[in-house]
Amino acid sequence: MKNIGDIKNIDNKYIKLKFKKVIEVLATGALNIFLVLFSLSCVFPIVWLVYSSFKDDLAFNSNVLTLPKEIHLDNYIELLTDGIITKYMLNSLIITLISIIFIISIGFIAGYFIARFDKHFKSIRFLSKAYLVGMLIPIHALLVPIYIWFNTFNLVDKSFTLILPYVSFGVSAAVFLIQGYIRSIPRELEEAAAIDGSSLTRTMFSIIFPLCIPILATVGLMQAFVCWNEYSFALTLISSDEYRTLPLGLTLLKGQYIQSFPRQMTLMAISMFPIIVLYLIFNKQIIKGMLSGALKG
Repeated sequence: MKNIGDIKNIDNKYIKLKFKKVIEVLATGALNIFLVLFSLSCVFPIVWLVYSSFKDDLAFNSNVLTLPKEIHLDNYIELLTDGIITKYMLNSLIITLISIIFIISIGFIAGYFIARFDKHFKSIRFLSKAYLVGMLIPIHALLVPIYIWFNTFNLVDKSFTLILPYVSFGVSAAVFLIQGYIRSIPRELEEAAAIDGSSLTRTMFSIIFPLCIPILATVGLMQAFVCWNEYSFALTLISSDEYRTLPLGLTLLKGQYIQSFPRQMTLMAISMFPIIVLYLIFNKQIIKGMLSGALKG
């Protein structure tokens, strides 16, 4: 038979385990509540901005937080039929698409050669370090030198002006992600293609490129967010109304509606809508690409 001391020890251990379990449950619950509240604090401003854009001035001024009793589309109709907003959106769309094409193309080619030949050529190892340094340099610290250089070579205020810095600063991150992903792809695929007579170029674009679609999509979406929302270079390098992008144009238009908060919110909602829709459609692809590069690279 067990003595009384052994029974007390068992009871004490059981009590400690139950207490520990209760503490863990409470800590997990508190952490989940904190994360939910933090998420709501991030999401609510966007939701508030969107439904406030459907109010008129009287409804907004009466209570800024309540949902609109009536949906007013006058703000959207007025702004979208004006033509100025659509012109800014078209400029941003063209610049973003062209920048993404160049970033993905250059990033894939450079990432492939770094992933496959950095151990054989010092020049490629130097190139890899140069791209890494490019990720560490603060972009805004180069605004003045870039403006001076662009102004010297008459590159300021052109249709292609913003594409140059967007591609230059976007390539570094693209190369970093793509080369890490390509390292996960077995070299045996390329060796088998070489035995079958495939050239290096054909192997790159017919075999490796399709396998890199997840990480290329991730890079493209990430850079789309950056290029679409970029403001500093647009403000510094663009002066004419013809080439203004949406963020820059909205800042200038906001002054016209300084007394109308619903119209200001309509401007911001129009600016955010394309990129939010893009993220909601492809958010799983972004996460998948990032995790694939992290786990395989």
